[in-house]
Amino acid sequence: MHTATLAGGCFWCTEAVFKRIEGVEKVIPGYTGGNIKNPAYREVCSGRTGHAEAIQIQYNPNLVTFAQILEVFFATHDPTTLNRQGNDTGTQYRSGIFYHDATQQETAKAYINQLISEKVFRNPIVTEITAFEVFYPAESEHWDYFDQNIQQPYCQYVIVPKVKTLNHHFQTLLKPK
Repeated sequence: MHTATLAGGCFWCTEAVFKRIEGVEKVIPGYTGGNIKNPAYREVCSGRTGHAEAIQIQYNPNLVTFAQILEVFFATHDPTTLNRQGNDTGTQYRSGIFYHDATQQETAKAYINQLISEKVFRNPIVTEITAFEVFYPAESEHWDYFDQNIQQPYCQYVIVPKVKTLNHHFQTLLKPK
């Protein structure tokens, strides 16, 4: 198993997307990239911890590659808005790749350069590429949030479109139903 750590705004959104990918064995919502040990959700939401809402993925590289994970990541969040995803604003909602080794770092840089050269986005990509240091799992009420709260307005208006994008553009990567 390999590990990937990504921040794409709200961790409810990124968890909902990545748990549907074949080869992804585990998705843990949590916090990374900050300077406070063992932060709580309320602290992270204040924007004063330096942490981003993130997910940590355990995946089988024989079934899904890190490059494919990045393709899904960039297709299901806006990497061009600094410290923001939709109406969620603050450094805790930044776009980031927290690489675990030199291969992930180089793959992330190369993929971003490809997106830039192909002019996929109108605005500059602001996704940070940072060495992974530590990950703090979120409180249990944040785990599997989308599937347990699918009827909530936030889930309907923010997360459902991301899952639809995944289902439409990445059918070959989806877990069998």
